[in-house]
Amino acid sequence: MKKLTRKEEEVMKILWRLKKAFVKDIIEEYDDPKPHYNTISSLVRLLQDKGIVGYNQYGNTYQYYPLLSKEEYRRSFMNQVVSDYFDNSYKNAVAFFVKEKGLSDEELEELVKMIKDEK
Repeated sequence: MKKLTRKEEEVMKILWRLKKAFVKDIIEEYDDPKPHYNTISSLVRLLQDKGIVGYNQYGNTYQYYPLLSKEEYRRSFMNQVVSDYFDNSYKNAVAFFVKEKGLSDEELEELVKMIKDEK
């Protein structure tokens, strides 16, 4: 799956949160200045063309919903980041974030416990 653009990700974050929404509902979730109706409508149609968003039609109005879950996108996105920037090594990726965020010993222990619990 190709990475979404920043604008597409913004729309998807709103759809993941709302579950279903009309274009006007999506626009309402933006801070001021709000994007133009046609801009959001075009973005949603692009996402629909990519098979990421579905819709229900009510006359001339469309209610959109995500076909791609946030978890599926996160998994694909993170796999690509690890591949592109960490030589496909999750160990290197985790070490980077540990170093970058300066995790305490307690946080590291919690991280190890979370990893063990997932196995």
